[in-house]
Amino acid sequence: MNVTVFGIGYVGLVQAAVLADVGHHVMCVDVDNTKVENLKKGIIPIYEPGLTPIVEENHKGGRLEFTTDSQKGIAHGAIQFIAVGTPPDEDGSADLQYVLAVTESIASHMESPKIIVNKSTVPVGTADKVRNKVGEVLQKRDVNIEFDVVSNPEFLKEGSAVNDCQRPDRIVVGTDSSNVAETMRELYAPFNRNHDRMIVMDVRSAELTKYAANCMLATKISFMNEMSNLAEKLGADIEAVRQGIGSDTRIGYQFIYPGCGFGGSCFPKDVQALIRTADSIGYDAEILKSVEAVNHRQKEKLFEKISSHYDGELKGKTFALWGLSFKPNTDDMREAPSRVLIEALWDAGANVLAYDPEAMKECQRIYGQRDDLTLMGTMEAALQEADALIIVTEWQHFKALDFDLIKESLSAPVIFDGRNQFEPELMVKKGIAYYSIGRK
Repeated sequence: MNVTVFGIGYVGLVQAAVLADVGHHVMCVDVDNTKVENLKKGIIPIYEPGLTPIVEENHKGGRLEFTTDSQKGIAHGAIQFIAVGTPPDEDGSADLQYVLAVTESIASHMESPKIIVNKSTVPVGTADKVRNKVGEVLQKRDVNIEFDVVSNPEFLKEGSAVNDCQRPDRIVVGTDSSNVAETMRELYAPFNRNHDRMIVMDVRSAELTKYAANCMLATKISFMNEMSNLAEKLGADIEAVRQGIGSDTRIGYQFIYPGCGFGGSCFPKDVQALIRTADSIGYDAEILKSVEAVNHRQKEKLFEKISSHYDGELKGKTFALWGLSFKPNTDDMREAPSRVLIEALWDAGANVLAYDPEAMKECQRIYGQRDDLTLMGTMEAALQEADALIIVTEWQHFKALDFDLIKESLSAPVIFDGRNQFEPELMVKKGIAYYSIGRK
C-alpha cells in the first residue's frame, strides 16, 4: 500500500520505518530540510534501539522515502498519517496548530480519495475539527472528493518503540466506516497474524483511549510514589510493599516502582491535556490533578534529601550525576527529573559532573556551556573529586557497580539513589551513606 506520513519525529519515523519494513511504500514528509537530508544519508535524529538499520535498509530498498514536498506526499498515499507534534499550549492543553496545518495542506492538494489518520496524540474531538477543516477547504476549491478521518493512536514506549510497532499489544482504530476499518486491517495485517489485535471503535472513544492509557500508567507511578513517602514517615520499606501488592494479579508489578518522578514527552503532557479537556467541559478531574501534583513534588525529592544531608550548605559542592534522560534507552530529556534536580542544585550554588550513555548531546543542546555543568565522557570520570554520587536514571550499566572504586573516587562515600537500585543493608556494609526513595 502507498502510505504518506507527515512528521518524522519520534512517532512518525518509527511507524513509517516499520510499515516500510513489511513491504508498504512509505513517503515521509517534514518541513525540516536538514532532518530530511540527514535521513537520506542514514543519520537518524533520535536514539531508539533497532531503528537505524530498519531506516537504512528500507530507504536503500526504495520502500521508505523522505521529502519536504508536501504535494508529492499528498499525491503518493491513499492513506495519510498525521504524526506531527501536539506540544502543550500555555494553559497545558494540546496545541493543534500543526495537526490542522497538515490537514489544510492535504485538503488543498488532494486529487483523489484519502483516508486521513490521526496518529498524533490529540484531544477528544480533534477528528471532528480535522473533518470540518477538510470539508471547508474542499468546498472553497469547489470539488467533491471523498475522504475519511480515522483515529489510530500510538502506544509506543521510548526505548522499545520498534518492538512495540512490530508486535503491538493492540491496534486501536477509531472509525464509523466498515470499509475504512477493512482498509486499516489490510494495512496492519502483517502485525495482526497470530491473533486479532485490532480493536475498532468510534473515533471519540479511540481518542480518549490514548489519554486514558497514559493517565492510568501515570496514576500508578504517582500512587506508588505517594506510598513511598508514607513508607518513609511510617518506618516501612516500600520495596517490601511493592512486592506485597505486585503479587496481586489485579495490580501486577508494572509501573509500581517508586522513584524521583516520571517525565518524557507523553505522561506529563497527556495528564495535563486531559485535565484541560475536563476543565473545558466543566468537570473537575481530581485524580488527574493529584497525579500531576504528586509528580511535581516527587521530582523535588532528591534535592530535599541532598539539602538535608548537607544541612542546606550546598554552595561550592560538586555532585556526580548519572542519568540525564527521563528513562533508559532514550536520549529524551523532556520533563526529565534530572532537569529539576540539576537546576535546583545550580540555584543552591552547586556544580554538576554529569554522565549519560545517550543524552549528553541533548543536555548540551538544552543548557549550552555553563561553568557549573561538566559533561563527562564516562561514568567513572564523573566521580572524580565529587562530593557525592546521584543516580537519576536506571540505565542497565548503573546496576552492578564497583563500590570500592566509588568510595575511592568520591571525596566522601555518599550516594543519593532516585531509582532504588541497591539494598540499603548492602550499602551500610560497604560503608556508604545511602539515600533512596521510601526505603528503611
